[in-house]
Amino acid sequence: MKRQFVVASALLLSAALITLLLYATRPDTDISEPVYVPITVDVVVAEKETIRIPMQAQGTVSPLQQTTLLAEVQGRIVEASETFNVGGFVNAGDVLLRIDPRDYQARLARAEAALRSAESELLQERGRADVARREWEKLPAGSQRSDEARDLYLRKPQLAQAEGQLLAARADLQTAQDDLDRTVVRAPYTALIRAKHAELGQFVTPGTQLAEVFSVDVAEVRLPIPQTRLAYLDLPGVRSTEAGARIDLYTDVNGDVTHWPARLHRSEGVFDERSRALYAVARIDDPYGLTHPGQPPLRIGTFVTASIEGRPMSGLVALPRYVMRAGDNVAVVDDNNLVRNRTVTTLNTGGDFVYVAAGLDDGDQVILTTLDSALTGAEVSVVSRISSRELRLQSTAKGTTATGADVAADAAPAQPGGAPSA
Repeated sequence: MKRQFVVASALLLSAALITLLLYATRPDTDISEPVYVPITVDVVVAEKETIRIPMQAQGTVSPLQQTTLLAEVQGRIVEASETFNVGGFVNAGDVLLRIDPRDYQARLARAEAALRSAESELLQERGRADVARREWEKLPAGSQRSDEARDLYLRKPQLAQAEGQLLAARADLQTAQDDLDRTVVRAPYTALIRAKHAELGQFVTPGTQLAEVFSVDVAEVRLPIPQTRLAYLDLPGVRSTEAGARIDLYTDVNGDVTHWPARLHRSEGVFDERSRALYAVARIDDPYGLTHPGQPPLRIGTFVTASIEGRPMSGLVALPRYVMRAGDNVAVVDDNNLVRNRTVTTLNTGGDFVYVAAGLDDGDQVILTTLDSALTGAEVSVVSRISSRELRLQSTAKGTTATGADVAADAAPAQPGGAPSA
């Protein structure tokens, strides 16, 4: 028991000595200040410029002309063109159908015979009238009676009747010829066949629907423009015949974007009572690319998006829409490299860009990097700069509206931001 006590005391004494030794040889304590690493950001430098604001609208492609072809005579269809199919292209004047012409050929022959008979009868009456005139001139002066008796003696009524019968015969001949011509159904213009309602061997009567066609030389798109955005466009006048603003029509199918050029042709001049929008009409030449083989076809019925060139507006700064904060604010870098909120006035437009009309001056630095609003007042370090004009032109050169991530990537590679650390 005494031995255990001695061992325990020795251990406690050793521990105390070691503790005193460690405390005596401890290093001096230096208090270090926390190091602040500024947040790295990309900025766009505001540059006021005159911009044609593109307006976005959507619509469906429709034909300029569409016609329902009807039979004008009756008979059996004896011939149909090889192109007389749904989706078939036909040129102006191409024969689509032929109706049995035999009855109308017979009527034409009878009309020609009646015309010749009327011409012969007129010649005979003119001869009789000439003979009567010579006999009349030989009569004694006292034997000549009233004018009516003289006209009857000179066969003027009979001559007028023969002339009238000749005119009627000519009209009947023209009608017979027209009916014969109507047995051939032709395309009224360069067209595409949308639907057909008659087939070979079918008996048709006047008024029977044969086919539906629409023109392919020109197509149109009705584009709704909100009343609040009409001031941004140069719409054609009511009686204007000149082509209006340029329009870029495009479709995006699974990322495959196709573009077609168009022109603003007219506005319909009446506001839609429900949407309060005014419809502007765009025209597209040769939508099916018949005269331009390399052009992709813009088929009737396609739903397209239109980017309409606006009128020039000065003093605007174009910014990516994603930089906008709640309450029409943007984050800017002040002269002390601190993040500040700036209230701006923007135009009511669509698309991935906003157009600032007031609140920014030339040279102001708007932050492109997405920051939390809690970092307002934090110090930042600018790693890249790009002017708002250059950023807008880069997006325009792509041919599509860039997304916020695309715009930031164009400005400069984003670098990780720092945070206060001890």
